[in-house]
Amino acid sequence: MSNIEKLLSQKAFDNEYTKGMIGLVFVGNWIVSRNQQFFKKFDITMQQFNILRILRGQHPKAANINMLKERMLDRMSDVSRLVERLRKADLLERKSCESDRRAVDVKITSKGLQLLKSIEEEVTQLDDVLKKALDPLEIAQLNSLVDKVLAQY
Repeated sequence: MSNIEKLLSQKAFDNEYTKGMIGLVFVGNWIVSRNQQFFKKFDITMQQFNILRILRGQHPKAANINMLKERMLDRMSDVSRLVERLRKADLLERKSCESDRRAVDVKITSKGLQLLKSIEEEVTQLDDVLKKALDPLEIAQLNSLVDKVLAQY
């Protein structure tokens, strides 16, 4: 009996594809839950962390809301709402774009950069699940398989 069958008290799946899909969803949800717990201690969400990392990559240039949406890991996020929360926490600043008044320029603040620095001192803990379960060859294989599935995206 496989681990997914044990965890779900499932005797068997219709086929290996169904088992694989359910396994991916289960693992994905488990990892998201672990990440949410990790980021709580920094008083931000995974999505807010993602925005801050994107903005750090753009720094010192500004980004706009559409660029953030395109680069987010969670494409279903309400980016405008996330940006506003980060602005209220002084982790980023937003202002009207000079070339297009309908657009908004967003930049990370020094406080946002400092928060990222403190998070990244500990963020490698999130990789521990994979490091404990998979050796370097296996993680390379997993990455290759995930990439193959993502080709359908």
